[in-house]
Amino acid sequence: MTNTKAPTPQPGTLRQWTNALISRVHHVATTEQPQTHQRTERDYEDAHKHLRSSKGHAKREQSFLFDQATTAKFNALVLQEHSRDCDEMGTPGFDHPPTTGVIYVMDRATAKGWTYGDKTWGNFGQGAPEVGPIPDAIERPLSISMELDEFEYAPVAGIKSLRQAVANLYNVRYRENKESKYTWENVCIVPGGRAGLTRIAASIGDANVGFFLPEYTAYEALLTIFKRFVPIPTPLDKDTNYHITPQRLYREIHDRGERPCLQVVVASNPSNPTGQLIEGEQLEKWVDIARTTKTTMVLDEFYSSYIYTHPENLGKTVSSAEFVDDVNVDPIVILDGMTKNFRLPGWRVCWIVGPKEYISSMASSGSFLEGGANHPLQKAAIPLLKPSNAFQDACALQTHFAMKRHYVLERLDQLNLTVEIPPKATFYIWLDLAALPEPYCNGLTFFEACLDEKMICVPGIFFDINPGRRRDLARSPYQGFVRLSFGPPLDELKTGLDGLERLLKKIGYNS
Repeated sequence: MTNTKAPTPQPGTLRQWTNALISRVHHVATTEQPQTHQRTERDYEDAHKHLRSSKGHAKREQSFLFDQATTAKFNALVLQEHSRDCDEMGTPGFDHPPTTGVIYVMDRATAKGWTYGDKTWGNFGQGAPEVGPIPDAIERPLSISMELDEFEYAPVAGIKSLRQAVANLYNVRYRENKESKYTWENVCIVPGGRAGLTRIAASIGDANVGFFLPEYTAYEALLTIFKRFVPIPTPLDKDTNYHITPQRLYREIHDRGERPCLQVVVASNPSNPTGQLIEGEQLEKWVDIARTTKTTMVLDEFYSSYIYTHPENLGKTVSSAEFVDDVNVDPIVILDGMTKNFRLPGWRVCWIVGPKEYISSMASSGSFLEGGANHPLQKAAIPLLKPSNAFQDACALQTHFAMKRHYVLERLDQLNLTVEIPPKATFYIWLDLAALPEPYCNGLTFFEACLDEKMICVPGIFFDINPGRRRDLARSPYQGFVRLSFGPPLDELKTGLDGLERLLKKIGYNS
């Protein structure tokens, strides 16, 4: 029997050794395997090679082709090559952080010929909603009149008038029958969602921080860079519909020791990438658990208007703010903004809502991080947050995006890619590739194949966020998934699905 053992690393570069390994795998795959699987291993390896060779991703995941000893040698070469490259670049003492999943896939798409505005591509990797006019939505300003004082820096916590507008919107939407109301002191304005997450992370002390998988890709660097706290993941799976019951939340927080194991829990709700949602009585129990266990709950509510569970109640939005008793006592910190729910990602005007003491910490951390949000655009955002305007916009958004959601799910069903767990919220679909033949049942390989048909998606491995690189993502339970976004305009979605249909025909699926 032919020896299929991976080659032992010899002196030379990582690239030389990787190429030798790939050549060996290709030889085995093309000469010793059945004809129907000739390119399986090579295709897998090529897709994984692209990820490993991308700056900052060298140790993100290890090839499933390597045994333990070979993996150790491979990683040693990665470290050696990385050190050599840093010396050549003149960056001693610096490390190259990995890009987020969306940026990685857009870089790969660019290498394949994609450019912004190219109508021949379908960008299902897009992490932002379409920004153009949609039926019945309010008009957004196309020009802004500035005053002289807006040439100055805005306060690090944001201008008071915008903070008041945010507080008022939450009070009208969620707290009309509550005695405790949010004020401007419960709001901090930040230059984008990532900046908000960074301010929060910089304010967390020596604590265990829980989070759930799969999760928004930007959380990985956030939970890695700040060293004072310990990130503790809890994986979810399709058997539970990626749903976190209050009972499970309580167990994760409390049942690991005499005192609560987790002092902070960070979660996106609605969830990116699965599109699942905690609302109503269950969300009320979440808030109650945070209150009774004295665990700070940081809830990323950026998709709180993209709700599809109440078609009879158009315009209904979801927020934990509805169940807070005392706005200055209950440890609930909310992150949201103009980016998704108001379809203005380029403005980079977002906010953190929570108890006054938390907000004071966020303002302090912003003073040494990024200094605050754009002054003129903060003022321009105020009219859009008028409750009647926000309600009209939410109604228009839900109607339009529900239509696109229906179109994409129906088209996937026609392609025999039925989504077993459709999104209840957001504009994302978590697509299981298990039905596809090898190697296309692997998210990275599927993604690379889609690029050849001018369709972009995000491999599921990027949502298995791995702070500190403590786990081998080659064994990730999310390798066989991709995230599809129906954020772009409908014509772009049609183009992308046409590309997907071509790919499925090429690989003999549905034939």
